[in-house]
Amino acid sequence: MGIERVFVVGAGLMGHGIAQVSAAAEKQVTLADRTQDLADQGKARIAANLARQVEKGRIEQAAADAILSRVTTSAGVGEVGGHELVIEAVFEDEALKRETWAAIAAAADAATIFASNTSSISITSLATATDRPTQFIGLHFFSPVQVMRLLEIIRGLETDDATYAAARGFAQDLGKEVIESKDYPGFIVNRMLGPFLNEAVFALMDGTGTATEIDIGAKLGLNHPMGPLELSDFIGNDVMLNVMDVLYRGFGDPKFRAAPLLRQMVAAGHLGRKSGRGFYRYDQQGNRIDP
Repeated sequence: MGIERVFVVGAGLMGHGIAQVSAAAEKQVTLADRTQDLADQGKARIAANLARQVEKGRIEQAAADAILSRVTTSAGVGEVGGHELVIEAVFEDEALKRETWAAIAAAADAATIFASNTSSISITSLATATDRPTQFIGLHFFSPVQVMRLLEIIRGLETDDATYAAARGFAQDLGKEVIESKDYPGFIVNRMLGPFLNEAVFALMDGTGTATEIDIGAKLGLNHPMGPLELSDFIGNDVMLNVMDVLYRGFGDPKFRAAPLLRQMVAAGHLGRKSGRGFYRYDQQGNRIDP
């Protein structure tokens, strides 16, 4: 029997998406965050996503209601007992993730599998914050989770075969296309993506082109659906800076050095869509308002 009860920690952009696709795969999901209000906001975003799907005729209202009914919310990790899988989707900061995992490990059942949605941080390292490195694995989803089919699985140095098999089975239940990465900084996708986006920031900083010209160049010249700068705004420039710092520390190679402009923008609070300003400006709904 596969995984049926999932506890998702972090109800933001990634967490609520993971909870939604898990519930759509008929899993019972608890969506947790630091406060009840944050957790409830995550469920409200799921409800809004489902309402749009109903409006567009992609699913029936009854199906949307059934998905939402399988999601409950929780403040903190006190209710983690009784779940077979915990997926952590908090901000991409190793200290915060380690603190979160220590709290989860203290409350979870002994047989529960632990999975981090980190996009770049070592799974082996995160596993040491728990009491079960053999039951710890990386499940790196891509945003928006409801749309992106890819899922990276990353085994830590001590991850056992049973944990890997259960995690892969769960991913297949969700209908994801699975690739397996070694536990090296950035894994497969972000090891490629981070330097690409970072180089676009260097090009902007050097005056090679405007943000719009750089993004049009990638979309029309490379056939990318989004330009690198608008993609960084979508992901969060603070997240991209953390990814580059992880790559730089992990490999010690100057090619992974974050562009000074990216670091400056994060310091100024220009984080992208979520802050209303990044390489472009956005309204409260996250729509671009630049000409």
